[in-house]
Amino acid sequence: MNKNIVLFGFMGCGKSTVGSELAKQTGRELIDTDSLIEQEEGMSITDIFRVYGEDYFRDREHEICQRLSERTRLIISAGGGALTFRRNVETLRKGGVLVLIDVTPEVIYERLKEDATRPLLQCEDKLGAIRTLYAKRDSLYRAAADIVVNGSQPKGYVALDIMKATGIL
Repeated sequence: MNKNIVLFGFMGCGKSTVGSELAKQTGRELIDTDSLIEQEEGMSITDIFRVYGEDYFRDREHEICQRLSERTRLIISAGGGALTFRRNVETLRKGGVLVLIDVTPEVIYERLKEDATRPLLQCEDKLGAIRTLYAKRDSLYRAAADIVVNGSQPKGYVALDIMKATGIL
């Protein structure tokens, strides 16, 4: 299978961790869209949001999705909000299989409760913010997904589920 494997889901679902495991198991290159944006912009996502705003960030994110969709055999870890936008779904689907790593808001909270790097979670009630944003994004994620895997499992099991579902294994 030469298509890209596009990992997506809510922040903290395990895209980067599972992506690293998949890259190790398959020999494919892992590209994290948020990290690539940070590298190209020379600043953190938090700073991009603060200095330029979310619209600017989302436009940069779409440019990255377009560039990556022209390549093959990648593991792409898409930012938490990337696939809530139809233009990114359509772009990444052209050359890839879209894999939703599904976890509950409570699991996300446990993973992110001490994380101060997420711009959308810079508030006092993190669990409430996660639940609210999750409720807005969940149906969009499910509509975009070609495959849904349980992200609450250890990373090796999630990677194995993805390899089986995509036919790599």
